[in-house]
Order: sequence, then structure tokens, then C-alpha cells
Amino acid sequence: MFSLTFTLLFNCSFTKKPEFVRLEDFEVIDSNSKNITIRAEALFLNKNDVGGTLKTDDLKVYINELELASVVSEEFDVPKREKFTIPLTIKVETDSFTNNKNLGSLLGSLISQSLKVHIKGNIKYKIMGYSSTYSVDEIQDVKIKF
Repeated sequence: MFSLTFTLLFNCSFTKKPEFVRLEDFEVIDSNSKNITIRAEALFLNKNDVGGTLKTDDLKVYINELELASVVSEEFDVPKREKFTIPLTIKVETDSFTNNKNLGSLLGSLISQSLKVHIKGNIKYKIMGYSSTYSVDEIQDVKIKF
């Protein structure tokens, strides 16, 4: 059994973990009196013959420099030998903007009709007992739709 597993592992192309390219396509997909929902995508390139999984639990979201949310995403199965994206959903409760400390930030966003979204943290990659992390630290201005 061990030799079969060993043979399968080394006959497959597994040279390195998939490459994290960037975060892209930030977009406010819903804004109402209770929540603002933002969608983004994490772009990867996997040149290997094996997949694995990615998990985004360690990503924090800063809106206008205030930590207000985390990324919500299921564990994602990595496809073999292709470019792929992981959908990331960010749900921010609007009442988190409305305390006295954050009110200036909210007013600035309403005037400019955009939010400064900063996603920071780690995405974890796992395959057959091997694990690694990708460090993410990206900022983008996102237009608010009223």
C-alpha cells in the first residue's frame, strides 16, 4: 500500500503549491439599510496534476480603515492544471458604521459613493498532509450603488 501511494505521488506532477495571483473584481452586490454585501474573487493558477483545498477563514476586512467584517467562504476544491477563482463574500452590517467613532467614515463614503476595502490575512492550502499559507494584503476602492 505504501509503495503504491509513493509511486502515485511521484508520478504525478506536484512541483509546488498553486500560485496566488491577486484579488480582483471587487463589487458591491447589495446595499440596504441593514447590510452592505461585497463580492471579490481570489485568482489562482495551479500548474500541478493534483488539486487540494483552500480555506479563507483567516481573512479580515477593513472598510475605510476600520475592521468591520471577515470573509465568508466555503472550503474550496482546487482544480488540476488550470487558472481558477475563489468567490469571496463580505457582509458588513451597516450599524457598525453608525457608532460615533465610525460616523465620519460613513459620511465620507456617502459623499464619495465609494468604500475603501482592505482584505488582509491568510488563505490556507492543504493537500495530502501538506499545508501552506498565502499572505493576502490588498486594498481597492469599491463604488456604492444606491
